[in-house]
Amino acid sequence: MGLAVLDCAHFAAGECRSCTWLGQPYDDQLVAKQAAARALIDRPGLVWLPSVSGPPAGFRNKAKMVVAGTAADPTLGILGPDGAGVDLRDCALHLPGIVAALPTLAELVGRAGLTPYDVAGSGPVGGRGELKHVLVTESPDGELMVRLVLRSTATEARVRKHLPWLLGALPGLRVVTINVQPEHSAVLEGEREIVLTEADTLPMRLGGITLHLRPRSFFQTNTTVAAALYREAAAWVADLAPHRVVDLYCGVGGFALHLAAPGRRVSGIEISADAIASAERSRHEAGLPGEIDFAVGDATAPEHAALLAEADLVVVNPPRRGLGPALARRLQESGAAHVLYSSCNPETLARDLADLTSYRPVRGRLLDMFPQTPHAEVLVLLERGDQRSE
Repeated sequence: MGLAVLDCAHFAAGECRSCTWLGQPYDDQLVAKQAAARALIDRPGLVWLPSVSGPPAGFRNKAKMVVAGTAADPTLGILGPDGAGVDLRDCALHLPGIVAALPTLAELVGRAGLTPYDVAGSGPVGGRGELKHVLVTESPDGELMVRLVLRSTATEARVRKHLPWLLGALPGLRVVTINVQPEHSAVLEGEREIVLTEADTLPMRLGGITLHLRPRSFFQTNTTVAAALYREAAAWVADLAPHRVVDLYCGVGGFALHLAAPGRRVSGIEISADAIASAERSRHEAGLPGEIDFAVGDATAPEHAALLAEADLVVVNPPRRGLGPALARRLQESGAAHVLYSSCNPETLARDLADLTSYRPVRGRLLDMFPQTPHAEVLVLLERGDQRSE
């Protein structure tokens, strides 16, 4: 990686401070993150493996761009302190395909006459305008998903009219949708999604497994490090050779599908029906219908007690808030000899470890999913009782 500091004109000008660690050499960032994680969750017997990292720039597979300005001259980026748009089309964190696509999407705004929404508008329903955000995701194969977050469907016909032009201008464009977010609030997207293309999923090919990303599904923002995370999990689990695995926050099936093996039964639970549909599609394409099952459900709900009682290994990849005392208690009461915990927040991981008194961490690895920030993913293997991990 070298010791280079990423140069960003927007950061230097004080226009964007999202990358709070941008002024630090990247190697120093990794050292600091490792030290912070160890300070929070180090325990006797916990063996730390070397940190995993990817490129310090050009890694983000998703751009969340606030649209401001005018239809004729839009900005795609963020809002400054004065409410004016700051154009970040050249953000150095985004994958090259996203950077290349954003000028074309800005042109679409003008062609379709999509007036940017006025966030600072007066009154309880906000100001005028329709287009709130442009969301762009790039797959490992360079295909794109574009979502236009609109206040209403008033301009849907105009977007559809210019869709053939857009598909021609962006040959890698696979999925285009309109997301309807009518509220005058800081909510990124709404509940309603209108798919305008024949394809409704973006294939995310990670080695031998292809995950299908639907418009409102969660996926790790750093594809390179996400692939490393799944490989690492598969290697650790292969050492344990469990017969029964339960993945309580399975999402689109990343961990569950990568942990599939002959003679092993894997069950994935996820609250999003769209994510489960994607996971089932990936399972079918991978030829694994007899080895993996998925179900829509709340990972924290008590009805999974019977499933947990059968498990040799439980995988948890919770949101930033962590597991919480109730789910930690159910894991304590489960039959699982091991828990594989993937955390995007070491602080809540430390809190959960304090609740999981029947387990002790025996192996850990930091994976830098979020360069230029203090955030990181931490993968920890927990072992029950007096069992020993190799």
